[in-house]
Amino acid sequence: MTEQVMQRVAEYERRFNTLFEEYFDTLSARLDVPSLSRFTPDCVELLWDVSLRGGKRFRVVALNEAARLVTADPVEGLDAAALSVELLQTSGLVHDDVIDDGPVRRGGPSTYYAYRERFPEHPHTAVGLTVLAGDLALVMSLQVLLESKAPMGVRQAMVEVQTRAAADTFMGQIIDVERDFMTTPDEDVLHCVADYKTARYSILAPMQLGLLAAGEQPSLFEEELRDYARLVGISETMRDDYLDLFGEAARLGKPTGADIRDGKHSYTVNALLAAITGPERRTVEAALGDSSCTPETIAAIREIGERRGVADQMQAYMRRYAQQASAVAAGWRSRWREEAVAFFEQLPLWSVERAR
Repeated sequence: MTEQVMQRVAEYERRFNTLFEEYFDTLSARLDVPSLSRFTPDCVELLWDVSLRGGKRFRVVALNEAARLVTADPVEGLDAAALSVELLQTSGLVHDDVIDDGPVRRGGPSTYYAYRERFPEHPHTAVGLTVLAGDLALVMSLQVLLESKAPMGVRQAMVEVQTRAAADTFMGQIIDVERDFMTTPDEDVLHCVADYKTARYSILAPMQLGLLAAGEQPSLFEEELRDYARLVGISETMRDDYLDLFGEAARLGKPTGADIRDGKHSYTVNALLAAITGPERRTVEAALGDSSCTPETIAAIREIGERRGVADQMQAYMRRYAQQASAVAAGWRSRWREEAVAFFEQLPLWSVERAR
């Protein structure tokens, strides 16, 4: 990424973080909360906390750059679309931590564990309130679009995009759970999970929303947008799976080895199992699904993966799919603005480099 592009990215993040804070500052006044309720304001506060605690705002950047494919002028509706994609992300994170029993999110306690701390004697209440918090964030993600100042037709199209993205994400979560009940999920299964769980709401939907806000009709380019998003989604999922074993906990904001402890057949876990036999394989299989697996065991598995070339293999896989995505974006030059096309061409490879 050039310095000019990185400055644009930093400005998107800075501007959006201010926008997000302002949104949550006024949210309670706009929600019809019964005066007797103590739990509802607490729920909003927890959503505020996990939403503003961090995150790369990758979706916000993709959204704004998608609009720049069409025009460099200010575009009505982009702020609402940015809020929508990040609120949908918040919803997914909150639900994800219930599914995965995740204690940490973005360097702090997950919403689920915050509720567990509040209700130590009522675990079902903690689960229920966490699910409801995620549901509320989903509804909020659609509401901000309906309240947008964009033209009515654009608002309706945006709601349709986000509703479809949410449905695809839920199906991706279901397939993700189902995958781990398969003895040996093949590459097609892993790609399907990456497409539904990541690509469609993190890449495809933000690009569609940005194009809609800028007056373009993304349905005219449906196949190539989906192809690009799927390839980036696969590369991004591989990157996340790679970092879960080979990354640094301090940089990730959460412990490594979660996929091993949860028994997930991720890209990295599958590659690891395919590369080892004998005592090494028994070590990995014994740890797979063991929630009490120690950091020392995870470190030993990491060393096995590095010694057997799995880390390098995952890097090569990521780069291959990133290069394919870049090639798709390069084909947009005859249609859209060069600087934004260059961004989407460089983005997949830049993301892979960040895994190192």
